[in-house]
Amino acid sequence: MAGDATRPAPTSAVAALGALRGGSDTIAAIATPPGRGALAIVRLSGADAEQVASRVVAGWPTPARVATLAILRDPATGEVLDEAIVTRFEGGRSFTGEPMVELSTHGGVVTSALVLGALLAAGARQAAPGEFTRRAVASGKLTLTQGEAIGDVIDATSRAAQRVALATLDGGLARRVVALRDALLEVEALIAYEIDFPEEDDGPIAPARVSESVARVASMLDALLATAPAGELVREGAVVVLAGPPNAGKSSLFNALLGQARALVTPIPGTTRDAIEAVVDGRSWPLRLVDTAGLRETADSLERLGIEVSERYLERAQVVLACAEHAAGLAATCAWISRLTGAPVIEVATKRDRPEAEPVASGSAALEVSAETGAGLDALLARIEDTLATALGAPSFDAPVVTRARHLVALRAAREELAAFATAWSAAALPAPVMAVHLRSAVGALEELIGVVDTEDVLDRVFRSFCVGK
Repeated sequence: MAGDATRPAPTSAVAALGALRGGSDTIAAIATPPGRGALAIVRLSGADAEQVASRVVAGWPTPARVATLAILRDPATGEVLDEAIVTRFEGGRSFTGEPMVELSTHGGVVTSALVLGALLAAGARQAAPGEFTRRAVASGKLTLTQGEAIGDVIDATSRAAQRVALATLDGGLARRVVALRDALLEVEALIAYEIDFPEEDDGPIAPARVSESVARVASMLDALLATAPAGELVREGAVVVLAGPPNAGKSSLFNALLGQARALVTPIPGTTRDAIEAVVDGRSWPLRLVDTAGLRETADSLERLGIEVSERYLERAQVVLACAEHAAGLAATCAWISRLTGAPVIEVATKRDRPEAEPVASGSAALEVSAETGAGLDALLARIEDTLATALGAPSFDAPVVTRARHLVALRAAREELAAFATAWSAAALPAPVMAVHLRSAVGALEELIGVVDTEDVLDRVFRSFCVGK
């Protein structure tokens, strides 16, 4: 992505980000994870990137954006460090918008560390986490939401999360927010006429026209805010709680669904004292499976604490798997669950591989599964997916989705300011210049969301969680 010149040109609003650019010092970092591997990538960015790299690279690549085989040497001793592929990118045609150089070295811990050390000795400094992406945002190559989306693509734990992050990286959310901002600016322009021509009867612009424009923008904001619940599910996963009496096979089923041993499985009732979570990449939504303590009345204070944790998870579950070995256990579990949640319940008859397993009654909706043999697991996952589709609807990734708390806070602030303006405008209770302050605050909230305003602390919060080299 370092040399992506095909990305659409930024909007005029986004281009204002250039004012945020910080120092012009050259930064360097290893962009690939440490450990054994075929290749490692070391990146440089900054005004002096080519000069710094040329002190290490013997056989400097003359043409830009062309991969060139070169020898890397220690600038102090001339010792050969590696034979690598070197690619340079001119300012304005690189990921950061600055002159950039990428060195593809052999993998492993030692070689890439030696090459990075040589570049630092040659005049670069170690990049901070997310500093490359931050510079891309500052130069207007990316909006702030696109910069965040890069981190979301890297951190995605499901296909749904990755698809939403890619859509945001493509600029979908930024374009939607810029459209909202432009619509608010049009309303501000209408108010400007009201302010400039106070002597006119009702002003040159009919009040109803302003009200209609405000209602249209409010509807657009509401539509975007309505995607937040789906965005939370994509980011965190739909909560699927395994509940049932002790020794009902919940932990074995949890491990079987994950495909790996995560929960301690023993024949001793009450083994699980706390909830254990893991994410499974579902067909539509990521599934956050939660293995909980067995539900039963107990005088054991420690076990009771675990049961209270189970009950709290049940209160916020999207789907509950009621697990038990026999019909009486399923009935008791469903009764317990019904007191705590209105979430859909899937009855699961566990341990079906055992000869003594009680047959499921004819007409029962319970699914028969065996964690030992894997029987019924695919049918269970399909039932979970169908249940979520009925309760939540099918996810749509064609339109922008709000996935971050920062986005939600900014959009809510803009909506509240717009509502305050609409109330004041309809009542004609305040002078137009005073009412227009609400519009300006709404525009400011949207500008902070995409990074148009000079807000260093916002940039610091966004990029400090990134990995070094991105």
